[in-house]
This record gives sequence, structure tokens and C-alpha cells, in this order.
Amino acid sequence: MNVFSTELIGMVAGIMTTSAFLPQVYQIIKTRNVTSISLVMYVIFTTGAALWTVYGLINLQLPVILANGITASLALIILILKVKWGRLSLSDQSSTIVS
Repeated sequence: MNVFSTELIGMVAGIMTTSAFLPQVYQIIKTRNVTSISLVMYVIFTTGAALWTVYGLINLQLPVILANGITASLALIILILKVKWGRLSLSDQSSTIVS
């Protein structure tokens, strides 16, 4: 397999795994409901994606840099919203969802 094919596979995989976070971000922003989001999981995941981005930068691997950089950013948005909106009481969240 040539270098172009390998890079293309990496780019397609990166697009697919990164875009998988978009519906979650949209749903959280729309409903402001973060009760089912695991704070520990997103801390670990965001840190891992950030480290993969650093790895890609060190090794000059564009698919790794782009996919993990964008994924880390989306996961960080979810993490921030979890911390921000996770402090709301259940009644506050219910009234926000209905609004």
C-alpha cells in the first residue's frame, strides 16, 4: 500500500471518529442535559485525545493531528458543559429542557 492510500485511510477514519462527537455536542447544547455524561470518562478521553495530538505533531502525522485535535476540542466542549451544567439541580434542568 502506498503512502497516499495510507494517509487517505487515516483521514477517512479520522473524519468518521471525529464526526461521531457532533451529535453528542449538539444534543447537550440543545437540551442542556448532561446527567448521563460521565465526567471521569470525558476527562480521561480528552486527555488521551490531546496526547494523541501531541504524538501526531511529534511524528508529523497529519491525520493523527487533525482527527485528534478536533476530537479533543469537541470532547473538551462536552467536558466544560458537563462541569458548567452538571451543577444545575434536576428541577433547573427540567425547566431548561421544557423551555
